[in-house]
Amino acid sequence: MSEDMLLEVTDLHAYIGSPKGVVKAVDGVSLRLRRGEALGIVGESGSGKSVMARAIMGLMPARSDRTGEILFKGRDLLALSRKQLEEIWGPQIAMVFQDPGRSLNPVVRVERQLTEGMRRHLGVSRSEAATRALDLLKEVGVPDPERRLRAYPHELSGGMRQRVMIAVALACEPELLIADEPTTALDVTIQRQVLDLLRRVQIERRMSLMLISHDLHVVAGSTDRTAVMYAGRLAEIGESRAVFEDSRHRYTSALLAATPSIDHARHTPLNVIAGSLPSPTDPPLGCRFAPRCAAASEACESSQPAMLEVANDHAVACFHPTEMREGELVGR
Repeated sequence: MSEDMLLEVTDLHAYIGSPKGVVKAVDGVSLRLRRGEALGIVGESGSGKSVMARAIMGLMPARSDRTGEILFKGRDLLALSRKQLEEIWGPQIAMVFQDPGRSLNPVVRVERQLTEGMRRHLGVSRSEAATRALDLLKEVGVPDPERRLRAYPHELSGGMRQRVMIAVALACEPELLIADEPTTALDVTIQRQVLDLLRRVQIERRMSLMLISHDLHVVAGSTDRTAVMYAGRLAEIGESRAVFEDSRHRYTSALLAATPSIDHARHTPLNVIAGSLPSPTDPPLGCRFAPRCAAASEACESSQPAMLEVANDHAVACFHPTEMREGELVGR
């Protein structure tokens, strides 16, 4: 593992037991995240994005199993005890969840939720923690931060709660921040503000960011590299501009075609991807996207394509990749 590589996931499988059988939520994913890099993870709902993030964090539900290798700064997180992981959660890896209303404690004031982690992991005094908490609220753009410190989460707007959640995640100065659908519950204007905030903080702190979203617009303008997931597997990965301008996987191309642009004519039908995601308990033997792909061949239906490089730092798992093309980058 090179010094500039912060996270290296190799052949990760995350399976979850259910009444209908074993859900293969993540089925052989490998990817890398460099220090100071922003990596976007995109795909339809049910593609395994959030489960992968939770597998990295060790936040899997009961009746689940993880195999593979998750190297963080050279240490395999799957081999660590819960006590060892608790030393990593917060001060080294932090997570921002989709719904801050469920992540923040409703009966605890904002100041205490900001200072608890600092006092525990960084060993700072109560007064120093309070000062840092105020600075954090200023950093994430919370107006009237002195008053907000004394507030309870329910007294804040949705956008303000998300900013507080980001501040809580940043409190122990992590090296990696995982943001799982951080803007889904917010209106469009607040979404943009939160995305700009995450990107600014990531760059200023030279922190690594994993931004997970089903919305291509969210990822396109906020990341350095993008990984596209489909049905628990990685379909394509590369520099964000290359993935969105010169997508090579048929699924990525279909996602882009189904994403409405700002100049899309009103009352004009949107493009859709025919079919639906395969059963997570009984996925196809071959390429997971084959049943929905017009270019599928016998090879696609009988075997899984390996991840192959089609350009520098641009790889795709497809037997019939699309031709290179030029176009406008989604979201720019």
